[in-house]
Amino acid sequence: MNLTVNGVVAALPDDPRVSLLDLLREQLRLPGAKKGCNQGACGACTVLLDGERILSCLTLAVQCEGRSVTTIEGVGAPGALHPLQQAFLEHDGFQCGYCTPGQICSALAMADEIRRGVPSHVTGDLTAETIALDRDELRERMSGNLCRCGAHNGIVEAILETFADQTEQLEAAE
Repeated sequence: MNLTVNGVVAALPDDPRVSLLDLLREQLRLPGAKKGCNQGACGACTVLLDGERILSCLTLAVQCEGRSVTTIEGVGAPGALHPLQQAFLEHDGFQCGYCTPGQICSALAMADEIRRGVPSHVTGDLTAETIALDRDELRERMSGNLCRCGAHNGIVEAILETFADQTEQLEAAE
């Protein structure tokens, strides 16, 4: 039984009770996803499972059999940051940095949700072909990722800057 993590095939643990978070951190030595609350309330452990954001502390590793996991270590590269990672630096979207990996993974999935037209609880027009990424929409979609340091304003600015360009490109192509 295997899963793929950041493009590399990895064996699943023998113990079916191991969380995906513990597999990533303790066995695969990928410390990016953080164990914050270990109850699914803070979002520090957010990773992508087949492109969808999940809380790895609430996901059993065996549930990911045959699937693809992307952690923050699989986003960008040293010397070649993902544009969102660069925007976090430029907008001071982190202070202690503990929540940053989960924030970035969540924002990447959020941008994909918007591209696919998936509405949120605050989406005004459910019949619109495109969803505008404004501050209210962004804050609602990112509400599962908490920052204890109070860097939310920088986080919001980094995400808006990164994905505003993509939204404009999508609209120009239509």
